[in-house]
Amino acid sequence: MSYDDSPTAGRFEGRAHLLPVRVYYEDTDFTGVVYHANYVRYFERGRSDFLRLAGIGHAQLLEIDPPLAFVVAEMKLHFIKPARIDDALVVRTTYDAVKGVRLLISQVIERDGEALCRADVTAVCIHLDGRPRRPTKALVEAVTPWLTND
Repeated sequence: MSYDDSPTAGRFEGRAHLLPVRVYYEDTDFTGVVYHANYVRYFERGRSDFLRLAGIGHAQLLEIDPPLAFVVAEMKLHFIKPARIDDALVVRTTYDAVKGVRLLISQVIERDGEALCRADVTAVCIHLDGRPRRPTKALVEAVTPWLTND
Protein backbone atom coordinates (compact mmCIF):
# COMPACT_ATOMS: atom_id res chain seq x y z
CA MET A 1 0.00 0.00 0.00
CA SER A 2 1.42 3.41 -0.93
CA TYR A 3 0.49 6.78 0.47
CA ASP A 4 0.88 10.26 -0.90
CA ASP A 5 1.58 12.63 1.96
CA SER A 6 1.82 15.67 -0.32
CA PRO A 7 -0.40 18.56 0.69
CA THR A 8 -3.33 19.10 -1.63
CA ALA A 9 -3.52 22.14 -3.88
CA GLY A 10 -7.29 21.74 -4.11
CA ARG A 11 -9.19 21.24 -7.37
CA PHE A 12 -10.96 23.09 -10.13
CA GLU A 13 -14.73 23.01 -10.54
CA GLY A 14 -15.63 24.95 -13.67
CA ARG A 15 -13.94 28.35 -13.38
CA ALA A 16 -13.56 28.10 -9.61
CA HIS A 17 -10.66 26.70 -7.63
CA LEU A 18 -11.74 24.95 -4.42
CA LEU A 19 -9.35 24.56 -1.50
CA PRO A 20 -10.49 22.71 1.62
CA VAL A 21 -9.16 24.12 4.90
CA ARG A 22 -9.77 23.09 8.50
CA VAL A 23 -10.13 25.57 11.36
CA TYR A 24 -7.60 24.79 14.09
CA TYR A 25 -7.35 26.13 17.63
CA GLU A 26 -4.55 28.47 16.53
CA ASP A 27 -6.95 30.12 14.03
CA THR A 28 -9.46 31.19 16.67
CA ASP A 29 -9.87 33.79 19.35
CA PHE A 30 -10.66 32.88 22.96
CA THR A 31 -14.33 32.18 22.05
CA GLY A 32 -13.49 29.54 19.42
CA VAL A 33 -14.42 31.84 16.51
CA VAL A 34 -11.96 32.38 13.66
CA TYR A 35 -10.01 35.58 14.24
CA HIS A 36 -10.78 38.02 11.41
CA ALA A 37 -7.19 38.30 10.14
CA ASN A 38 -7.04 34.56 9.50
CA TYR A 39 -9.59 34.84 6.70
CA VAL A 40 -6.94 36.81 4.81
CA ARG A 41 -4.52 33.88 5.28
CA TYR A 42 -7.11 31.41 3.95
CA PHE A 43 -7.72 33.65 0.93
CA GLU A 44 -3.97 33.85 0.25
CA ARG A 45 -3.73 30.06 0.25
CA GLY A 46 -6.62 29.90 -2.21
CA ARG A 47 -4.98 32.35 -4.64
CA SER A 48 -1.60 30.64 -4.37
CA ASP A 49 -2.94 27.12 -4.84
CA PHE A 50 -5.07 28.27 -7.78
CA LEU A 51 -1.87 29.34 -9.55
CA ARG A 52 0.01 26.22 -8.44
CA LEU A 53 -2.70 23.95 -9.83
CA ALA A 54 -2.90 26.04 -13.02
CA GLY A 55 0.80 25.21 -13.53
CA ILE A 56 2.49 28.47 -12.54
CA GLY A 57 3.36 28.55 -8.85
CA HIS A 58 5.20 31.32 -7.02
CA ALA A 59 8.53 29.45 -7.03
CA GLN A 60 8.34 29.20 -10.84
CA LEU A 61 7.64 32.93 -11.11
CA LEU A 62 10.85 33.65 -9.21
CA GLU A 63 12.84 31.51 -11.65
CA ILE A 64 11.87 33.39 -14.82
CA ASP A 65 14.02 36.21 -16.16
CA PRO A 66 13.25 38.75 -14.88
CA PRO A 67 11.52 37.29 -11.81
CA LEU A 68 7.89 38.18 -11.13
CA ALA A 69 5.93 38.47 -7.90
CA PHE A 70 2.53 39.71 -6.74
CA VAL A 71 1.36 42.23 -4.19
CA VAL A 72 -2.19 42.73 -3.03
CA ALA A 73 -3.07 46.31 -3.95
CA GLU A 74 -6.65 46.17 -2.72
CA MET A 75 -8.82 43.76 -0.76
CA LYS A 76 -12.44 44.32 0.18
CA LEU A 77 -13.77 41.88 2.79
CA HIS A 78 -17.36 41.21 3.73
CA PHE A 79 -17.79 39.14 6.89
CA ILE A 80 -21.14 37.32 6.81
CA LYS A 81 -21.08 34.58 9.46
CA PRO A 82 -18.36 33.29 11.78
CA ALA A 83 -16.34 30.15 11.21
CA ARG A 84 -15.59 28.14 14.34
CA ILE A 85 -13.03 25.73 15.66
CA ASP A 86 -12.98 22.36 13.81
CA ASP A 87 -15.10 23.68 10.90
CA ALA A 88 -14.33 22.22 7.48
CA LEU A 89 -14.23 25.18 5.10
CA VAL A 90 -13.77 25.61 1.38
CA VAL A 91 -11.97 28.61 -0.12
CA ARG A 92 -13.55 29.28 -3.54
CA THR A 93 -11.34 31.40 -5.82
CA THR A 94 -11.97 32.74 -9.30
CA TYR A 95 -9.51 34.79 -11.31
CA ASP A 96 -11.88 37.10 -13.14
CA ALA A 97 -9.70 39.28 -15.38
CA VAL A 98 -6.18 40.38 -16.24
CA LYS A 99 -6.07 44.13 -16.90
CA GLY A 100 -2.60 45.48 -17.56
CA VAL A 101 -0.56 44.75 -14.43
CA ARG A 102 -3.66 43.89 -12.38
CA LEU A 103 -5.33 40.56 -11.69
CA LEU A 104 -8.93 40.82 -10.47
CA ILE A 105 -9.90 37.97 -8.16
CA SER A 106 -13.14 36.99 -6.39
CA GLN A 107 -13.07 34.73 -3.34
CA VAL A 108 -15.51 33.28 -0.85
CA ILE A 109 -15.02 31.07 2.19
CA GLU A 110 -17.86 28.58 2.59
CA ARG A 111 -19.03 26.07 5.15
CA ASP A 112 -21.38 23.42 3.74
CA GLY A 113 -21.99 25.64 0.70
CA GLU A 114 -22.92 28.69 2.80
CA ALA A 115 -20.84 31.87 2.36
CA LEU A 116 -19.08 33.03 5.54
CA CYS A 117 -16.74 35.68 4.13
CA ARG A 118 -16.27 37.25 0.68
CA ALA A 119 -13.26 39.05 -0.77
CA ASP A 120 -12.73 41.14 -3.87
CA VAL A 121 -9.00 41.29 -4.51
CA THR A 122 -6.80 43.27 -6.85
CA ALA A 123 -3.31 41.79 -7.13
CA VAL A 124 -0.57 43.57 -9.04
CA CYS A 125 2.35 41.92 -10.84
CA ILE A 126 5.67 43.48 -9.85
CA HIS A 127 9.40 43.27 -10.42
CA LEU A 128 11.24 42.20 -7.28
CA ASP A 129 12.18 45.85 -6.64
CA GLY A 130 8.46 46.66 -6.34
CA ARG A 131 7.91 48.31 -9.73
CA PRO A 132 4.71 47.22 -11.51
CA ARG A 133 5.11 45.00 -14.56
CA ARG A 134 2.85 43.21 -16.96
CA PRO A 135 2.34 39.50 -16.30
CA THR A 136 4.24 37.12 -18.54
CA LYS A 137 2.55 35.50 -21.52
CA ALA A 138 2.85 32.13 -19.72
CA LEU A 139 1.03 33.49 -16.65
CA VAL A 140 -1.78 35.00 -18.74
CA GLU A 141 -2.10 31.74 -20.72
CA ALA A 142 -2.19 29.72 -17.47
CA VAL A 143 -5.15 31.68 -16.03
CA THR A 144 -7.01 32.42 -19.30
CA PRO A 145 -9.09 29.20 -19.27
CA TRP A 146 -10.62 30.35 -15.95
CA LEU A 147 -11.27 34.01 -16.75
CA THR A 148 -14.76 35.39 -17.33
CA ASN A 149 -15.77 35.96 -20.90
CA ASP A 150 -16.72 39.63 -20.46
